[in-house]
Amino acid sequence: MVRVVSYEELPTVDLIIDAVYEGKVGSHLSGEAISKLLPGTGNLGGFRASGRGDSKKFVVLYTSGADKDWPDRLDPNTGQFVYYGDNKTPGHELHDTGPGGNRILRQVFDALHMASPDRTKIPPFFIFRKYPTPRSARSVQFKGLAVPGFTGLPATADLVAVWKTSKGQRFQNYQAVFTVLDAPVIERAWLNDLANGESLTANAPSAWSDWVRKGRYRALAAESTTVVRDQGAQLPDSPAKTLILETVWEHFKNAPRAFEAFAARVFQMHDQRVIIDEITRAAVDGGRDAVGRYLLGLTDDPVYAEFSLEAKCYRPPLNGRSANTVGVKEVSRLISRIRHRQFGVLVTTSVIGRQAYEEVREDRHPIIFFSGKDIAEILVTNGFSTPQLVKDMLENEFNVTGGRA
Repeated sequence: MVRVVSYEELPTVDLIIDAVYEGKVGSHLSGEAISKLLPGTGNLGGFRASGRGDSKKFVVLYTSGADKDWPDRLDPNTGQFVYYGDNKTPGHELHDTGPGGNRILRQVFDALHMASPDRTKIPPFFIFRKYPTPRSARSVQFKGLAVPGFTGLPATADLVAVWKTSKGQRFQNYQAVFTVLDAPVIERAWLNDLANGESLTANAPSAWSDWVRKGRYRALAAESTTVVRDQGAQLPDSPAKTLILETVWEHFKNAPRAFEAFAARVFQMHDQRVIIDEITRAAVDGGRDAVGRYLLGLTDDPVYAEFSLEAKCYRPPLNGRSANTVGVKEVSRLISRIRHRQFGVLVTTSVIGRQAYEEVREDRHPIIFFSGKDIAEILVTNGFSTPQLVKDMLENEFNVTGGRA
């Protein structure tokens, strides 16, 4: 059960990973939790910095988790956190934002990638996510202490200016990659030190001190204890993503053959190392709708793992309709087609039945499942963040004329 800290306790408590810090009863902005928990940060915006000018004592990164155009995301398995800057509307230069969030990102990543990095000039970042409670709509959940960059990610990839279009106008915003450090508890004593402008103190988390002094990333990587996702975990977790999945289903429901090419594209969107060699013909597919290779190792000395992909355009449980789930029969068919040293991929607009899911995981079959939720999230991550954008892409690239039901 999630720990909930009352509003009255906020000025004196520690920060604990995944604990919820309640706002004041009601929904008034004055009762917002973060400014009470960390005085000096303000109560508005995604970037909330403490400190004047370029010398920031610490920075709060706040996310609602529901912005379909700018989908901030935390991977708990690796500790990687992707956060978007604050230039989210046309009409402004990349760094011309009121809160100055993008200027903060430029400054800290520049400091990170200097020939002789001075990490003492980089403030700690505290990540919070919107988490309404019955008592207050202004409650938040603490997701961790973060630093810029990620192990193995080149300097050209951890802060990238991406283009977006809104109402025909183009503009740029930052996509920044952080590492959530292995610091399960942030002591109030260190928060007080930070407020006084001191970060490398005896109260600092060891993972923070290690990163500042040595540049070592000790990520908070938490392997999931759930190896079999239930139906709820395989469905979109927001109304916006639900509409995106419904758009996909409506486009392909009478043309499942056309869905096969789209399923292969989804796998490629998920990972650029995926190579699709062939979308197989119905009469000769042998139980496989696509075949391809996954690139391992170096690009100039590649090693490939071959895979077979099967696509199931099944009815998802939306708008009160029951789901047409992928069961043991369909999964067994894919398993039987996998040769030695190959793996399988199954992509469906619906969900994988529990028995089929359990048998695959318990028997350790090398099968990757993509459910309706995964399709929606992959589309959003790749810029198709509204039903209209998805519809336009499907109509332009995946012709359903002549598809068989």
